[in-house]
Amino acid sequence: MSDDHPRGRGPAVVTLGDLAAMNAADLTGHRYETSPDGVLSVTLSADSEHAKIASRLFAWLIMAGWPAEQVLQVAGIRVPGPGRDGGRIPDVSVWSKAPPRAVWLSVAELLLVIEIVSPGSEAMDEVTKRREYALAGIPQYWVVDRDDALTVTLYQLSAEATYTERAKMPLAWLLQTQPSDHLD
Repeated sequence: MSDDHPRGRGPAVVTLGDLAAMNAADLTGHRYETSPDGVLSVTLSADSEHAKIASRLFAWLIMAGWPAEQVLQVAGIRVPGPGRDGGRIPDVSVWSKAPPRAVWLSVAELLLVIEIVSPGSEAMDEVTKRREYALAGIPQYWVVDRDDALTVTLYQLSAEATYTERAKMPLAWLLQTQPSDHLD
């Protein structure tokens, strides 16, 4: 971590390189991310229900014909900001073409980011990441709530660089449709 601060020594700034090292070194499965504003967040390792939801979405996309190289689970993305880039690790991401090998991928070819809400991550997924992903220009953002229906909210990027709710449905309903019904 560097000691870059306007007055000389001060709070450390966590770089994307630092994040990659932290994620690689953590043996407990924590996920380390940072906002473009430099706010570090640490999430607990996902439980089995979280993994099942991600697997079901991944399989749904693959079975519908999306190439496996374009549907990634827990791949790091570089979220551009005004002064620096943040690093987020969405649960599932869908790309218009296979992204290059990198720890932090550019959002240039990113079509969709899916976050599965875990206990304690509601504000991060519903507010913070939604704002960051919209400002980064990611066309679609889906949030899967862990309620009884596993409600999926599908957001579409508007001309104002904010997300508008396009649809809301139980995961079981979504999985009965085709991804092409929702992805432009």
